[in-house]
Amino acid sequence: MNPARPTRLTAAAIAAALSLALAAPVSGQSPDGRVLPTRSLTAGVHLITAEVAADDQARELGLMYRKSLEPNHGMLFVFDPAFKTCMWMRNTLIPLSVAFIDAGGRVVNIEEMRPGTEDLHCAKRDVSFALEMGRGWFSERGLKAGETVIGGLPQQAQPPKN
Repeated sequence: MNPARPTRLTAAAIAAALSLALAAPVSGQSPDGRVLPTRSLTAGVHLITAEVAADDQARELGLMYRKSLEPNHGMLFVFDPAFKTCMWMRNTLIPLSVAFIDAGGRVVNIEEMRPGTEDLHCAKRDVSFALEMGRGWFSERGLKAGETVIGGLPQQAQPPKN
């Protein structure tokens, strides 16, 4: 057996694995290559790592085209000023749950969303945030609207004083 042959095969296998790893979006990186900031949040005793979508481009893309989410990872949408926002799942490949959150961090309502649909899932009133997690994440942890407070949210801009 030629000892050089396994070395060449090993090098080719390593190169192929590296190219696949580099092609996949990393946590905090959208499919268009944009790296979003992350923020540590809490929901009761549960820790969350959330990518922060705070501008129109990031909010529009959201979690579209992603094939998976790491455990306890999600996306936090920031709305300033607060309004009665709606979400949909166009081009979203994974099932998600969304919690609509007021400026004080209280969960207003939670909606379960199916991938690839254009059904609207709306906040029941004006909210400052929406937190998308894997489908069932909130219910599996006993987190409910009106009872759950999300900690670690960014400060909202204050309205001008007259």
